[in-house]
Amino acid sequence: MTDLNKTLHKWGASLRKGTDFDSWGQLVEAIDEYQILARQLQKEAQSPANSSHLSEDQKKTIGKIATCLGLRSAALQSTQSQEGFTLEDVKKLEPILSSILTFNKEFPFDVQPVPLRRILAPGEEENLEVEEEEEDGGAGVRSPDSFPVRVPGAVQGTLLPRLPSEPGMTLLTIKIEKIGLKDAGQCIDPYITVSVKDLNGIDLTPVQDTPMASRKEDTYVHFNVEIEIQKHVEKLTKGSAIFFEFKHYKPKKRFTSTKCFAFMEMDEIKSGSIVVELYKKPTDFKRKKLQLLTKKPLYLHLNQTLLKE
Repeated sequence: MTDLNKTLHKWGASLRKGTDFDSWGQLVEAIDEYQILARQLQKEAQSPANSSHLSEDQKKTIGKIATCLGLRSAALQSTQSQEGFTLEDVKKLEPILSSILTFNKEFPFDVQPVPLRRILAPGEEENLEVEEEEEDGGAGVRSPDSFPVRVPGAVQGTLLPRLPSEPGMTLLTIKIEKIGLKDAGQCIDPYITVSVKDLNGIDLTPVQDTPMASRKEDTYVHFNVEIEIQKHVEKLTKGSAIFFEFKHYKPKKRFTSTKCFAFMEMDEIKSGSIVVELYKKPTDFKRKKLQLLTKKPLYLHLNQTLLKE
């Protein structure tokens, strides 16, 4: 079996796994599976011609499948009653993905691949830009309608529902209220990525993105959104931390970049309000080389709720 066939087999298995979870009502697992596969497909769809075994038409189809998976993830997370992209719709993607090398029919859904608008890994943007804390203005004067469309689901976020309760176990809900930034008003499409990492920077739970900020005011970007941490507090390993990466879109560079980050350690998990300091990028998940973003009294404002059976 060639490397390409192995990859296609892996993608097919991942999609079937996602639809299985979906049909069983295991929404957290289904969303996670769909999002992981969507990222893999999007990466392949946007890969340079000399590094891909797929034709441009095949990559476009792959990109459309990634868009559909994003739409299904958003539908599963939506609290609205209207029906979005359905499980039956997703199942129509399986034969397309499995026969991608020979597929030559019209794609069954009116969607487009995600535009080449990169979301960079932590630190990657350091290779592409100089520090832009003082970058010239203009970002705040363009009409939002003129900005490229974000990844499907990004407007709504990729938040996951609360875990089932277990006797003796504590659930943690963190409300992200607002973040203080001197240039808050100039941030385009701002959102926060929340992750739980161990001491080595390894994910302990699925990564979640908030919806775009609800409003910007003076030196604050307001979110007022609740994050359900996807692990009971008692099951978090010693030394782990919850990270909050503030991200925004840069139209001149055409990518979404991490502006700064914050984190909360295990001894800070307690009911009530907390403000945490902001640090300069790149995000240091191992917490070895931390540098404050500013000396001004600007912080990430959170409120924690602990629920124990």
